[in-house]
Amino acid sequence: MELLDLKNLELSGKKVFIRCDFNVPLDEFGNITDDRRIRSALATIEYCLDEDASVILASHLGRPKGKVDPKYTLKPIQKRLHSLLRRDIQLASDVVGENATKRVKNLQAGGVLLLENLRFENGETKNDEVLSEKLASFADVYVNDAFGVSHRAHASVYGITKFFDKNSKSAGFLLQKEIAFFSKLLNAPARPFTAIVGGSKVSGKLQALQNLLPRVDRLIIGGGMAFTFLKAFGYNVGNSIVENELIHEALSIVEEARRLGVKLFLPVDVIASDKFSDHATIKEVTIQDIPEKWMGLDIGPASVKLFQLAIRDSQTILWNGPMGVYEIEKFSRGSFKLAHTVAESFATTVVGGGDTADLIKRTGLDEDITFISTGGGASLELIEGKTLPGVKALVK
Repeated sequence: MELLDLKNLELSGKKVFIRCDFNVPLDEFGNITDDRRIRSALATIEYCLDEDASVILASHLGRPKGKVDPKYTLKPIQKRLHSLLRRDIQLASDVVGENATKRVKNLQAGGVLLLENLRFENGETKNDEVLSEKLASFADVYVNDAFGVSHRAHASVYGITKFFDKNSKSAGFLLQKEIAFFSKLLNAPARPFTAIVGGSKVSGKLQALQNLLPRVDRLIIGGGMAFTFLKAFGYNVGNSIVENELIHEALSIVEEARRLGVKLFLPVDVIASDKFSDHATIKEVTIQDIPEKWMGLDIGPASVKLFQLAIRDSQTILWNGPMGVYEIEKFSRGSFKLAHTVAESFATTVVGGGDTADLIKRTGLDEDITFISTGGGASLELIEGKTLPGVKALVK
């Protein structure tokens, strides 16, 4: 898939609208705790500025549900951009209102304007045509660098593209990089190719599993979703999370893996607990010995060793979804040990999904992973084989 290239556009003297994904985590005091998404957009912003353009930045933050909410203001983003770009960053007090319109009109070459939270506008998530047209009227060129929301047909991602021709819109460098990595990963991976899929439910990853099977050599399934597979094999999994309605689909995946010659790995032991709590009693048990009314909340040490053996000689590794409830220390060891194994491998390693990216950050292994995607839902839909609305509009 070849996307419209920013480097092919004439930007000098133009106003460039860049849709970014600045939806970063904040602490209780409104301080940014992880600015990776902001730093990932800098290359595109700086390129446009170097080309003597003026830049209008737009993003959402949180879920204000179409209403102005001071809790979700982009002021923290403005401050961080000022620090990273080392230049003045204007912040409009609205999105397409009087203040934003006036600031856009007066924006000079080399200037940077950040619009307020796009989701303060009710029409943003509804792909409202009036809002799309108003946003488009602010600029001569449209650039999408927000991979994290490119699976959403929203006004600033999809609707706005209809008002720009192929000579005035493009993908940003981050979006190009994300699409290139996942395209190569799914279509021409170095082998053996191992996919590690975790998370709580099979339902959220079913299509991804089905699309991965013909492409991978090994499939490791962990996290809460593993218990639906284990129950399908007849194991008593206690109170572990199970989607009974998907047991048939789980068996179908197992059968398809067998037919394709894909080696499928499931946990052989777990860290079980009588309750979902940091203060709960825990014990290591095999999957045959999970006590009644107990639940598995992490993979056990034997599963870690088994998965490590499957990972170590891989040439390509895709990881989407943790192996347990890694936010609670008692149930984080399996995910953390696997993270170190992935980071220490000589493979091309790609991490997709917000939880997995957060896990890697907590382990301090960011620099040892080949590529960490900035989009959870978007990367999952790419793995499922879908074309993202925000990307479709920018295909060459």
